[in-house]
Amino acid sequence: MTRRAADVLREAVLRLRPVLGEGGARDARLLLAYALGIDAGRLTLVLQDDVAPEVLQSYLGYVDQRLSRQPASQIIGRRLFWGREFLVNCDVLDPRPETETLIELALRNAPPERILDLGLGSGCILLTLLAELPDAVGFGVDVSVAALRVAQKNAVRLGVADRTDVHQSDWFSAASGQFDLIVSNPPYITAAEMGELDPEVSHWEPKIALTPGPDGLESYRIIANSLDRFLAKDGRAFFEIGYRQGAAVCKIFQERGFDDVQVFPDLNGHDRVVQIRR
Repeated sequence: MTRRAADVLREAVLRLRPVLGEGGARDARLLLAYALGIDAGRLTLVLQDDVAPEVLQSYLGYVDQRLSRQPASQIIGRRLFWGREFLVNCDVLDPRPETETLIELALRNAPPERILDLGLGSGCILLTLLAELPDAVGFGVDVSVAALRVAQKNAVRLGVADRTDVHQSDWFSAASGQFDLIVSNPPYITAAEMGELDPEVSHWEPKIALTPGPDGLESYRIIANSLDRFLAKDGRAFFEIGYRQGAAVCKIFQERGFDDVQVFPDLNGHDRVVQIRR
């Protein structure tokens, strides 16, 4: 017996809402659009249509995955960031709106020629900057080979692969020369905070990209120790931080001799990005 899309959606919402709250309705719609192979904005237009049995089976599987707290972005395999669609999976962090603050700051002032992204992940930071800056070239490093594969696919999708050089590297170890712009969203969650994360993050995103250890600051210490060697004269560096880490991260870079260090908030008013200028 065939079933209408509206009825299938209603039942999915009833299953997801007790687990996900009001977000259950949003994800039910997103996953149904994905199962139907249409844009989520067109879902209302097909709600009175019948759902093919094979589509229904796929959709119910997606709902089960979401009930296991797998992020909807991983189920559909993509996430929107700065107006562009990025491929994502369990090997990379899910790009977050807060990180767009870093993009906005990095695009201010004179455009850079050479960009270094430490901890490339999906590539959302570096590849967005390259897409916005057609004369720039980018060098991205990540310790995870699996993450680099995702970033390389995204570089091709965004049409910037010819200006993107990626390498497996523990921070600066594979980098050479100096860069006008250095960016990073390093792991910064403290060991204590890991236990407070939603299952979508703690169970499904790579731990190595989330926390560097007890106080969440080790990544910044490592970066600060080598930043002077790789940041060009008059260059800028931008690092995402946890919202309670502004003062501590600034102190780390100031103790390494950087005088021009500032903290910028995200759209929610939380400290989110530290800027260093040479």
